[in-house]
Amino acid sequence: MINLHDIRYVRLGTADLDQATRYCVDILGLQKVRALDGAVYFRSDDRDHTLVYFDGDPNDHATGFEISSMEEMEQAKRDLEEAGVSTHWGSDSECEARFVRDLLVFHDPSGNRIELVHRPFHSGWRYFPSRDAGISGFSHIGLRSRDPARDEKFWTRIMGARVSDWIGDSPLLRIDEIHHKIALFPSDRPGVQHINHQVESVDDIMRSWYFLSERDIPITFGPGRHPTSSAMFLYFEGPEGMVYEYSSGVRSIEDEDYRPRQFPAEPLGFCMWGAKPNIKEFK
Repeated sequence: MINLHDIRYVRLGTADLDQATRYCVDILGLQKVRALDGAVYFRSDDRDHTLVYFDGDPNDHATGFEISSMEEMEQAKRDLEEAGVSTHWGSDSECEARFVRDLLVFHDPSGNRIELVHRPFHSGWRYFPSRDAGISGFSHIGLRSRDPARDEKFWTRIMGARVSDWIGDSPLLRIDEIHHKIALFPSDRPGVQHINHQVESVDDIMRSWYFLSERDIPITFGPGRHPTSSAMFLYFEGPEGMVYEYSSGVRSIEDEDYRPRQFPAEPLGFCMWGAKPNIKEFK
């Protein structure tokens, strides 16, 4: 079984790179690292980058996960191909564009592009945000799934993830002690469904609620608190319909005897304060 060390980055195509760049800097509050070959890189912690927007199809998404050693990368390739998943090694130019030593590319059963990376770059400079949103780091993603039950088997039996809880048919999956790094939500197409950044406190969430509201950024869910992860949250709309989330206070699971819980696929399963989502996959 594959051992995912951590989630590293998300890459998103965009039809308007300038507009996406302004959003990431002025609204989301990330640090712009560089512009290179039709792509702009942003960071939110000590990683070289955690988000990239590039000139391309807005439906072209990729998520990178770190693997600890080259031996584990090679074993991951064997495990995936034995399971019938087509893989290929990234080219030198693809590795250079991702600032990693090695890259293995495949698609999950729903068609989501997944990139396993070895020796991704870190930054020697302190993360310096473009606005004081309180961001402490990139934390997790929601992925669209054409069949959450089928994809849950793929992510748990092959990719080594573990179910923390379910909301309806949607599993919340952890790869370390953090409640979840991946969530699978029913959809008729693949792609990244939402992108989460952790912030330091509920004060940061409420400051951003006012900040975003004053700038007419659509709030799609919250402020609220998830009964699954215990995190306080705020979801809002980004470029080309991408949903971003700030959250704080996410639960850690270190008990090996922990048993996943089933929550209903209705507002109370998503928020214990009573907020109702305006997000298609949450309805």
